[in-house]
Formats: sequence, structure tokens, C-alpha cells
Amino acid sequence: MFDRRLIDNFDWILLAILMVIGLLSVFNLYSAAYSIRSIGGSQIYVKQICWYGIGFLILLLMTTFDYHALDRFAYPLFFISLILLVAVLKIGKVTHGSQRWLSFGYFYVQPSEIVKISLIIVLAKYFSKAEKMGNYRLRDLLRPLILIAIPFIMIVCQPDLGTALMLLILCFTIIIFVNVNWKSILIFLCIALLAAPFLWITLQEYQKQRIITFLRPDLDPLGAAYHVTQSKIAIGSGLLRGKGFLKGTQTRLHFLPEQHTDFSFSVLAEEWGFVGSVILLFLYLFLILWCLNIAKNSKDKFGTLIVVGIVASIFWHLTINVSMVTGLLPVVGIPLVLFSYGGSSVISTMAAMGLIMNVSMRRFVFQE
Repeated sequence: MFDRRLIDNFDWILLAILMVIGLLSVFNLYSAAYSIRSIGGSQIYVKQICWYGIGFLILLLMTTFDYHALDRFAYPLFFISLILLVAVLKIGKVTHGSQRWLSFGYFYVQPSEIVKISLIIVLAKYFSKAEKMGNYRLRDLLRPLILIAIPFIMIVCQPDLGTALMLLILCFTIIIFVNVNWKSILIFLCIALLAAPFLWITLQEYQKQRIITFLRPDLDPLGAAYHVTQSKIAIGSGLLRGKGFLKGTQTRLHFLPEQHTDFSFSVLAEEWGFVGSVILLFLYLFLILWCLNIAKNSKDKFGTLIVVGIVASIFWHLTINVSMVTGLLPVVGIPLVLFSYGGSSVISTMAAMGLIMNVSMRRFVFQE
């Protein structure tokens, strides 16, 4: 029998926040694509509308079942996502030197986005079931570290260092949240630092150049530093209130590269200035705080960890992308979640938002 309390507890505020960010994304992509109509850019914002439409349907679908059912299917879902990663390495589409996409006729899927959600669910299952008194030590984390290492290595091999590092940071955030012994964290960080020289050797030449350029942007202003240089010019030229919709010169003249994906925030900052940028960041802040409140009110640890993991993903995508386009971090190809163009990213994020809404709607489960 259908429980009417699910409707009564439907999170309309969360839905409204997502709709506002989605509308801003479509308007921003219309502007970003306005100067590249001759190469099919005019279809970018139309496709984004379609992705958001599909995303909202999936969000609603994700609220129709009890999220506790994911406890039983956590490892099968994770295994399926790993199979998709293997398929990418074998038959994936190669774009800009990276093999990240699977082709399904008229659309492409990026399995690394699916892996993020499945890994969050697996870690939530593991830490919610573990009967641990006190802090976790390094040896207690052996199984989750293996679960993290498998997709991390596979994504690095694509190569997609940005997404791999995002996966690592996301999982590390969850591990810290479950109360890990600080000595274990320090040991883990020391191991990571010792492994840094070996990681440097495995990097592609363009990846090394991006890091060097971040440290010394004056070395190659028209080459490796061109992206971030043009981005900072666009953001700075927006001043307080921006140049106006469709009036950004860096965007119109197409000096700003990847303006519909990685540097979509730069388009917004040029046209709407500091005020527009703050409004968008405030919306993300409100979204993050609202979701954290849902995690706080969740009636079980499994639901709390799912929400915390998804919020961590949104927070780090936002932080890294904005830091990247402003020159505070190297360019690593991390888009601004829910705002940049991308079907796989939008749909997977909306599915994750559906899980958060699922937890919110069922917060009354143990209440009389």
C-alpha cells in the first residue's frame, strides 16, 4: 500500500534549488554556444535541456523505492560499473587523447560518473555495517582502500587523471567522516607523498606541462597557460556587474576555450560579474547545507553516509572547478557539476540527488 507520508515529506525546496541551477545552466550554455553556431554549438543548450529533462525523471524514479534496498545491491552495482570501465578501455571512444566514453548509438556514456555513485553506496554499506568501537585504524581500512584503488587505477589508465583524483578525494572525505584515527591519516598522507615521484613518471606529457605551467604561468602564456590566462581575463573583465548577457568579448570572440564545459563559470563571470558569480556560488552553498541537514536528520548511518558522499562530490567539483578557472589550481578537466554541459554528469548527479531526496522522504521510518 502506498504511504501518503512520502508525498507529505517530498523535498520541494531541494527540487526548486536544482531547477534554478538547471535554468541558469541552460541560459549560460546558450550564451557560451552563441558564438559557435557555425559548428553546431547552437544545439548545446538544447541538448542540456534534454539531459535535464531526463535527469528530473530519473530523480523522481529514484524516490519510488526504499533506499535501504541499495544495501543488498551495493556490490552488484559496483561490479557492473567496473565492467563498464573495462569496456571503456577496450572499445571506448577516444577524444583528445583520452578513452573515457562508451558509444550507444546517438549518445555517449562516461562510466566514471556511474562509478562515483556506486562507490559511494559501497562505502556507505561497508561503514554502516562495520561494528567498530572507537576510531578506524589503517588496517581496518584495507578492504575499502582496495575497493577505491581498483576504479582509481582503471580511470588513470584512460587516462583521466582529474576524475581519478576526484574519486580519491571524494572517498577520502567519506573515510575522514567515519572517524578515522589521525595517526592513520598521517601515515596514509606520508605514503602518498612518497609515491608522488612515481606518479609523476606515469603522467602524460601534457599533464606534466599543466602542473609546471600552474607553478610558472609565464613560461608558456600562448601554449599550456593559454586556457587559464584567457579564463582569468574573462573573469576579471566582468568586474562587479558584468558586461551583460551575450556581450562577453572573451566568449563572443571565442578566446575562451572549452567555454561550455570546463570554463562555463568563466562565461558567467564575464557576463554577470562578481554579483552573478556570488549568486551562483550562494545557490551551491545553500544546496550543500540543505543536503547536509538531510544527512543530519537521517535515521540510519547508511542514509547519512550516502548523502555525505554525494555532498562531498558536489563540494569538491565546485571547489576544484572554480579554483581551476581562477588559476588557484592546475587545469585538470573537472567540470562544474550541474552547470557545465555534459549528459553523463547531469544524469548521474540528478540520480544522486534523487537518492538524497529518497533519504529525506523516509526520515520518518523509525518514528511513531
